[in-house]
Amino acid sequence: MTAPQRLPDASRLRATQWPMILGLTVLWVLLWGTVSVANVLSGVLVGVLVVFVFPLPPIEKQARLHPVGVLRFALRFIGDMVVSSWRLNKSILAPGPPSCAVLGVRMRCPGDLMLTVTAVAVSAVPGSTVLELDRRAGTLYLHVLGAGSQAERDRARREVLRLEARVVRAFGTPADVAAIDASETAEEVFGPWA
Repeated sequence: MTAPQRLPDASRLRATQWPMILGLTVLWVLLWGTVSVANVLSGVLVGVLVVFVFPLPPIEKQARLHPVGVLRFALRFIGDMVVSSWRLNKSILAPGPPSCAVLGVRMRCPGDLMLTVTAVAVSAVPGSTVLELDRRAGTLYLHVLGAGSQAERDRARREVLRLEARVVRAFGTPADVAAIDASETAEEVFGPWA
């Protein structure tokens, strides 16, 4: 494993990530609670200072915005939240303790960005929480409420993989989308993704 390369001091400021500075400036202004020239200028100064003192490695382009995919993702995500809320309420109100399971689901697009967005989306759906993300294996470990039987656990895995496919089709690179398409084609021929 090689050590990360440090930029020479002269090129550090040129290599700053202006979107990061903009984001830090917005956060600074929000923390102060007032939009003023002084707050904006001090936010830019703090942003440049933070990026200069704590330089991030170059961000590789891992995402592309697909408007139709984003719309599908948003609509299905709202639907998933409604259905999951209903299942969660049904499980909680049923007599006896609710059934739970911890599942490992291997992702088909294990890039950092796709894993992160999928993990955030899974955690936002009621009844499931990501416990751990194994970056090397590309696996999400999650706690699922209402997954007592094998059929319910298989359903939960399929739902996570469908959510991953929607995330990739909304934000993924062409290579990510091709990987999902190939996986779905292979699933039709050979059976479900293990």
